[in-house]
Amino acid sequence: MMKIDLSNNPVKLIGQAYRTSMRLVDGPLRALGFAMGQLPVLVALKKSGALSQAELARLAQVEQPSMAQLLNRMERDGLVQRVPNPDDKRSQLVSLTAGASERMPKGKAVMDAASRQALAGFTKEERDQLMALLLRVNDNLDRAIGETES
Repeated sequence: MMKIDLSNNPVKLIGQAYRTSMRLVDGPLRALGFAMGQLPVLVALKKSGALSQAELARLAQVEQPSMAQLLNRMERDGLVQRVPNPDDKRSQLVSLTAGASERMPKGKAVMDAASRQALAGFTKEERDQLMALLLRVNDNLDRAIGETES
C-alpha cells in the first residue's frame, strides 16, 4: 500500500492516526456488538446515566436527526432503552441496557489495547506531552467552530 506524506500537515496526520486506529478496533468492537459511531453515546450514558436525546446530540456534537437515527439503531440492537422523562412528559430518557453495560468493559479493553499499541515506545513524558498538545489542538478547533457559528 502506498503511503502518502502527511508530515507537513498535522491535521491530516491526526486524521490518518484516527482512521488507522479505528481500523484496528472496528472488528473487535463489532464482535462485541458495538459500532464506532455509538461510542460517544455509550460512554456518555455510562458516565451520566439516563440522558435525553438532545443532551446526547450535544455531547456527541451531532445534529438531532442524526442522533435520532443512531438511537433507533442502538435500541433495535438492544444497546439502549427509552423511558418517559418524569420531568418532561414530551420527552424520553435514554439509558444503557443491562446487556450493553455488561459488554462495555470488554469494549473499553479493546480501546485501551489500541492506545497502548499506538503509544508503544513512548515515555510517560512523551505521552503526557502528546495529550497536552492534542488538548490544545481540540481547544483551538472548538474555538474556531464557535467563532464560525456566532
